[in-house]
Amino acid sequence: MKNVILIIEDEEKIARFLELELKHEGYEVEVAYDGRTGYDKAVNGNIDLIILDLMLPELSGIEVCRRVRKVSDVPIIMLTAKDDISDKVMGLDMGADDYITKPFAIEELLARIRTALRRKSGIKIQNNDINQNARKNIIKAGNLELSKDEYKVTYSGEEINLSKKEFELLLYLMENKDIVLSREKILENVWGYDFMGDTNITDVYIRYLRSKIDQRFGMQFIHTVRGVGYIFKEK
Repeated sequence: MKNVILIIEDEEKIARFLELELKHEGYEVEVAYDGRTGYDKAVNGNIDLIILDLMLPELSGIEVCRRVRKVSDVPIIMLTAKDDISDKVMGLDMGADDYITKPFAIEELLARIRTALRRKSGIKIQNNDINQNARKNIIKAGNLELSKDEYKVTYSGEEINLSKKEFELLLYLMENKDIVLSREKILENVWGYDFMGDTNITDVYIRYLRSKIDQRFGMQFIHTVRGVGYIFKEK
């Protein structure tokens, strides 16, 4: 069965180019030229992945992403002409799985699509084979507790509100406790692809976690290893 990809892009030439390339790769393709139509197709159709432009009429790409995430975990790749780190972070905070900046090589986009679809497939397999002992899906570090099943983080019983990417980053750090992780390795494992641009986004999300956990509770779990990356330590 073919995967169905929804393109939400108001520039018709780009949308048509993507449609032809994706069909050539064997995907089924739906197209919307504004945010409102795209949102309707996303929530009412059997969509496997969304390519979503940031700048759209009717509803912005950020708003479409936010609304879709309330009802679906379908992979979303943001497509944007903006190269500002704040725009990328905003899209990821709203639930996007990945982003790519125009102009882009179609081979890179296709690789990211394949990665996102593989991750989606892997999540489905995991969800169909959940271990009945939920305690095995809890990771602890002192008073910090992360529940993979409940998608929740607490410190001394107090819940910490994290975005999707913040949670996934913390999970990866905790699962690799006492191991120095490079920025590139973090990006590859948390964002799901070999990152080919700057690595500032890792530093941005590390700052978010430190603000919400280390600074808030007077602890130091996340340490910087100069010139390399980061390490999570319990003490």
